[in-house]
Amino acid sequence: MNGPSGPGPGPGAGPGPSLPSGPPGAATGHALGDGTSLAAGPPPADHRVLKSLLGAWALAACSAQETAAVEAHLTDCAPCADEALRLRDAVALLHPEDNLDLDPQLRSRVLAGCLGRRPARIPVPEWAAPYDAETARLDTLLHDMGESEWRAPVPLKWFDGQRARSRVATVAGALGQLTAVDGLIAAVLGLDDPLEDALSSDAPPPDGRASPADRVEVYWRRRPVPSPGAVRDAWRGQTHALVRAVSLRDTHGLTVPYDGLTLPLSDSFLERAFACWVRAGDIAEAVDYPYRPPLSPHLHRMIDLTARLLPGVLARRRRDGLAGPPRSLVTAGSPGRTLHLEVEGSGGGHWYIALDSPAAAPSAEKAVAHVALDGTEFCRLAAGHVPPEEAAAGQEGDREAIHDVLAAAASLSWL
Repeated sequence: MNGPSGPGPGPGAGPGPSLPSGPPGAATGHALGDGTSLAAGPPPADHRVLKSLLGAWALAACSAQETAAVEAHLTDCAPCADEALRLRDAVALLHPEDNLDLDPQLRSRVLAGCLGRRPARIPVPEWAAPYDAETARLDTLLHDMGESEWRAPVPLKWFDGQRARSRVATVAGALGQLTAVDGLIAAVLGLDDPLEDALSSDAPPPDGRASPADRVEVYWRRRPVPSPGAVRDAWRGQTHALVRAVSLRDTHGLTVPYDGLTLPLSDSFLERAFACWVRAGDIAEAVDYPYRPPLSPHLHRMIDLTARLLPGVLARRRRDGLAGPPRSLVTAGSPGRTLHLEVEGSGGGHWYIALDSPAAAPSAEKAVAHVALDGTEFCRLAAGHVPPEEAAAGQEGDREAIHDVLAAAASLSWL
């Protein structure tokens, strides 16, 4: 743009305002609006012409010659300088700085819109949707990584039931951890277990099944070490196979054994979706990339799973001497002491946790403690990224019950 926009002059119209031509620095004898003569520098022009160019200048749409003339004029003309400043501020409001990265929720919104118009012929089960979404988001993060980023150190944190633990892996190693534990579901569905051969060469565990942590250690000991590309392909191929399998067959009644815990297949998929999001956040932080929480409905399902598991975990910690004894005996189905867990923000809600027995019915009327946590903070606690003593929580009521429940939440994490 070389000047104010608009139709050109009609027949018989006199010439409109224009800048004199000529090489920069040539003397012209013209004077600016304040009477100052320019013998050198940008070609001179009168005040009216330069003022008409302020809008184009603010939009950075002037030619180099026009820009030089306008900026020279602004050093001598206070009214034009004030107007130029106002125009630049207005342009800044019209053109805010936007992040050029794609919204990580874009895939989910596009798929939801497409499926709303044309439902999938073979739909993914609703309980598997969070896993499908989180694995797709992590795959997008991995897509453009260079070799140096794949070798970036990724701190892995968890809570072993009594204290915070940590270990450092590479991005490829962190992704391999997901592959190793996802293999538990693959085995239940009759799919290829990526660690079957390696596990058979190790001494079998007493119960015949390796724990998630044992599987991770076996994966990391594999030789030769696979390339980052091979690690990503194996992980992504396995995630596609898992989602495809539960979409095509009847999975009613299937359960997945973990270390001291057995989950229905649907809950296992939610747990793996949560693990995928947590590990993706660790990887994103290691390579200095922003990463958002899951969609609110998916996050709510993950938090709900954690809340449902807490009574059982609390009972197991009590048997191990890591939690306070029950205050009263409660028959199955009867209301007993309860902790009110309030999770705020996206995906949040209210849950009531039975304290004295997993078989007791939680009751708002028998609540002896109340804990309020932000949704992200609660997930960081359940992921073992925040020790229970450091959880930023609003707490009221029985202190022992509060500590026991927060510690039980952190104990759900593992390597």
